[in-house]
Amino acid sequence: MRKLCLAPLLLLVSLPAAAQTWVIDKGQSKVIFHYTYTGDPYQGEFRNVDAVFEIDPMNPGSCNFTVTIPIGELWLDSPEAINYLLDIELFDVDQFPTASFEAVECRLTSMDSFTSNGSLTIRNVTRPMSFPFTLGIENNDGRIGFRLQSNVTIRRLEFGVGQGYWASTAEIPNDIGIEVDIFAYRQ
Repeated sequence: MRKLCLAPLLLLVSLPAAAQTWVIDKGQSKVIFHYTYTGDPYQGEFRNVDAVFEIDPMNPGSCNFTVTIPIGELWLDSPEAINYLLDIELFDVDQFPTASFEAVECRLTSMDSFTSNGSLTIRNVTRPMSFPFTLGIENNDGRIGFRLQSNVTIRRLEFGVGQGYWASTAEIPNDIGIEVDIFAYRQ
């Protein structure tokens, strides 16, 4: 079934039927976070994310993802909000400068949809995480690559993002939405 579903994509781009290493194109990729503060919606962006994906198109179950997020490079349109987020009670960027996601297996859920099983680490707290995503092959400015897209929700307090005053969910809820839109090219 997996080979049948992925065969059209393979023929389209003539990828070899072996594991390939793909690297994020930072200029064409975005990792956005959505949250509310006192009921009003806001969003920010994790910038300069590093990611390497090893995917065998004929055997997508044997994937390997390594994603590193430099927390200190997050962006919001409010310098005051950035200072709060980077402070000791939220991300504590001085002690925990990066977050990471690692996955070692994927499963096909439909023709272009997958779920990777791995672990997310924030503030040195690691939790298992299933990461559903869609994957499409693209020719972007003459470069063959893939577009990986996902929307997930994480519970910030499970990772210690909310100490002291920010441990309350009265102003910022526990659930934070993460929107991923990544273009990666063959290394």
